[in-house]
Amino acid sequence: MVDRLNAEISTAKDAVTWASENLHPRVGKASSFGAEDAVLMDMMIKINPQFRFFTLDTGRLPQATHEAIDAARKRYDANITVLFPDAGEVQDMVNSKGMNLFYDSVENRKLCCNIRKVRPMDRTLSTLDGWITGLRRDQTQSRQNASIFQIDKKYDNILKINPIIDWSWDDVWSYIREHKISYNRLLDEGYATIGCEPCTRRVKPGEDIRDGRWWWENGIKECGLHHDV
Repeated sequence: MVDRLNAEISTAKDAVTWASENLHPRVGKASSFGAEDAVLMDMMIKINPQFRFFTLDTGRLPQATHEAIDAARKRYDANITVLFPDAGEVQDMVNSKGMNLFYDSVENRKLCCNIRKVRPMDRTLSTLDGWITGLRRDQTQSRQNASIFQIDKKYDNILKINPIIDWSWDDVWSYIREHKISYNRLLDEGYATIGCEPCTRRVKPGEDIRDGRWWWENGIKECGLHHDV
């Protein structure tokens, strides 16, 4: 099925329309309220106002992201579910390894991402037949081979849909300007991607988009949500 869909569907709008017609309501858009997420929320709601959206509140998000969530709710009257990590797991992790354990080692950082992000996502995606992401191929080397439609082996082989996988950063901002949509104010302050406050910084001139995430680490910078892209 995936090969057929990728052969037949090549635009973001067509991919979202297919998801609406074939998977709704058992499909949702995961959002961290970055630029790509703003584009897709606008596009999706114009196609189906009842589309489901969910976002991870890790407990370490910037205030600007909370503001963006509330602004999206008011603008679109959107169905946005906020997912939280298990409080007991976070408490045990912090008490044993410290508040800012992620700076100490890659293993600690991945543990924190797993507890605060991956496990809540697991619980949500287990109830769905598909999920929509804002992945773009030029974001990281690990995403070079991603396609619009994929089988996500990490999440029990549900369908993973990446409508704007072929878009460039300029394409994203062209859509934002053309449609005059609101977005996270951190994007005007030098941020290219937006995650947890202590793990995200402004991108410096000449840096790659992903250099603003986990900048103290080398190598592939993923949190575990997209391990097979």
